[in-house]
Amino acid sequence: MVTLTVKNIPDSLYEKLKEAAQRNNNSLNDEIIKRLECALNQNTSDSEDFLQKVRELRASIHAPLLTDEILRAIRTDKRM
Repeated sequence: MVTLTVKNIPDSLYEKLKEAAQRNNNSLNDEIIKRLECALNQNTSDSEDFLQKVRELRASIHAPLLTDEILRAIRTDKRM
């Protein structure tokens, strides 16, 4: 495993991490590792979840796709 040194952590952030570690019965080191893992995994899963929801929504919509012709007609207020 790699050892990482983080410098210039604001006092208030350090205190919050320390308090969270105590609440969760973790060492400060374990708390930081768990939070880093969560933060890094969250972005990936949030993006994947969002894309999956978009795909599902898109599949559930039974409407014609807007073509350039339809958009031009809308802009010029013509009926098709």
